[in-house]
Amino acid sequence: QVQVVESGGGLVQPGGSLRLSCAASGNTFFIYAFSSFTIKWYRQAPGKQRELLGAISGGEPTNYADDVKGRFIISRDNDKNTVYLRMNSLKPEDTAVYLCNVARVGAGDFWGQGTQVTVSS
Repeated sequence: QVQVVESGGGLVQPGGSLRLSCAASGNTFFIYAFSSFTIKWYRQAPGKQRELLGAISGGEPTNYADDVKGRFIISRDNDKNTVYLRMNSLKPEDTAVYLCNVARVGAGDFWGQGTQVTVSS
């Protein structure tokens, strides 16, 4: 089984920055195969649909949502089985629970519990 844990959320003022982490762990196969998994970051605000923010596979991150493009950056450290979401120039409308999804065809699809980000003065 695979466990996914998001962390790094909190309260930040508008214009501030945060870096979220998505740490994945599992059996030996997963540890060695982590680099072949696609990781997607999502967020969900109260009363709104879950929004895909971007994804990263073996190369550069892709599919940034229009409202975070240029402000959010996804990166990964395969040695640590961790993917990061660097968020800059935060706005009150970025307030949401941020979640990551770790998936690979034939190997499963795994979610964490999320981490709360609140942007407020």
